[in-house]
Amino acid sequence: MFNTIPPITRNIIIINVVVYVISNFLFPQLYNTFSAFYPFSPNFRSWQIITHMFMHAQMGDGIGIMHILFNMFTLFSFGPILEQSLGEKKYLILYFVSGLGAFFLFNLWNFIEIQQIISGLEGLGLNVSEIYAKSAIDYSGDLKISATSAEGQALSQQLYIALRTPMLGASGAIFGVIAAFATLYPEAKIAIMFIPIPVKVKYVLPVVIIGSIYLGISGDAGGVAHLAHVGGAIVGFILAKIWKRHLYRFN
Repeated sequence: MFNTIPPITRNIIIINVVVYVISNFLFPQLYNTFSAFYPFSPNFRSWQIITHMFMHAQMGDGIGIMHILFNMFTLFSFGPILEQSLGEKKYLILYFVSGLGAFFLFNLWNFIEIQQIISGLEGLGLNVSEIYAKSAIDYSGDLKISATSAEGQALSQQLYIALRTPMLGASGAIFGVIAAFATLYPEAKIAIMFIPIPVKVKYVLPVVIIGSIYLGISGDAGGVAHLAHVGGAIVGFILAKIWKRHLYRFN
């Protein structure tokens, strides 16, 4: 059955699984190297804008192996149809540009939040550069910022965590694939857990996007980069709209 999956989708799934096995069982330090940190963090490296798309939550994390299983199953469900209808080149562009869109929107919001934290720290007269230096993953000490107030300590900790917490996963790229599918084939019906009848994808995607925007902005993200999903979906929608007029449709 696996051999019937179109080559781009098949190879993306294979690479993700291989990277997951290597990073979990052989070289766990790859999480610090290939996950995507905030671009102004001392932990950021340029290649992370691509490599983060192949990293998934570690087995010991809260979501564990379900992160990669859900992402790869979703790609397996929607990817082959798009790869066949768009062609390999456009499908590959869709996947990776959606992942870049996810990275951009997530870190745009990150930038806004981090600048607010920095403004608060500077207003208290605290040394922000000291926090940046101590937020490096290879820093062997602890934070120990000489803040004179509870507010200063709290803001210092928030900045420290933001600079040391990366985004990772193929979700942004896959949301681009889902959005493109919904744009090209809006009448297609999909099964959803706990809903007894199939639902047209054109109704599902807006609900998911609105929910992701709310969760991403409200602070109730629960460790999930919801705005990355939105960024990927926006790119997928735009590309599908551009390409739509040149494609044959099916019922």
